[in-house]
Amino acid sequence: MGVKCKACTAIFLILLLLGTMWLYGSLDQHLETCLKIYVPKYKAVSLNRVNSSEEGEAPLKVCPGQRFQVANLLAHLKAAPVSTNDVLLKPYLASWDELIKFMEALGPMVGLISQEIESKTAIIRDLTRKHEKEAEKRMKDKKSMTVGRNTGMVIPHKRPSNSSKTNHILSDETFVYISIRSMIKWEMKNGLVDFQKYTISGCRTLLRLHRALLWLQNFLQELGKDASEGEHLRRPSDLCKETYQRTLAQHHTWLVRRAAELAFIAMPERPFFYQLVCVETQAEAAVVLDRVVRAIEEVYKRTEGALVEHKMLDLP
Repeated sequence: MGVKCKACTAIFLILLLLGTMWLYGSLDQHLETCLKIYVPKYKAVSLNRVNSSEEGEAPLKVCPGQRFQVANLLAHLKAAPVSTNDVLLKPYLASWDELIKFMEALGPMVGLISQEIESKTAIIRDLTRKHEKEAEKRMKDKKSMTVGRNTGMVIPHKRPSNSSKTNHILSDETFVYISIRSMIKWEMKNGLVDFQKYTISGCRTLLRLHRALLWLQNFLQELGKDASEGEHLRRPSDLCKETYQRTLAQHHTWLVRRAAELAFIAMPERPFFYQLVCVETQAEAAVVLDRVVRAIEEVYKRTEGALVEHKMLDLP
């Protein structure tokens, strides 16, 4: 094996090792084991309807033959905001599913980064499933108590309680992982968030995803810009590196930053991005990316507000 081959192999192994350390906090816990429910009003939606804005923008194309679909991404992002300041978790995580596919499409080096992000979405989904099972068990226990009282049976260790009050509590606890604010409220109330040391919680995991979302929003925004007069369009790898340095890099160690920047070198050129979003020119890409960036901005702004309100921007 030649010197160049050995060097390439060494770089690949280093990136493979450090890829799982992508998001802040994973260096100390890199060995850790890395919503089935919508609110009643959130149902499956038509991509055409969701992708059509109030300004009458045309629906985005579904690109045949590829996993990443910008139309799906926009649909999930548009479905996430709820109320005046909240975000539904299920479409939020579905948005991340599409963004992960987007990163995976950029090649194996960038794909390593997406694996760490995917582990974060898995944590919130696992917490959701765990809580739903516990809530379902409590509901069954409550029904057993009711049957026991109606038949005159004595149920040991169970004290009579107000039925309507119990139903209300069970209902509230069943839907705690339905939105960002409901998750924050429940985890704070139950002591799952530690402001001094690392804990596995939905809030801490959300913060890591939130930081990564800002980086991707900035990258897509820069990618959609046209060249200045007399200049050529800049390379996606340079744009990705620069937006990373001014956003997510500040939460990473030197070693992780170097690994990330090495991964960006292998990023494809612009024609590949045009294909990813089903366009042929920079002007067409600018229109599509602007819609995606605006949708991300709304989700990011609402998430940022919830985290700031509960002083969670620096969770360990």
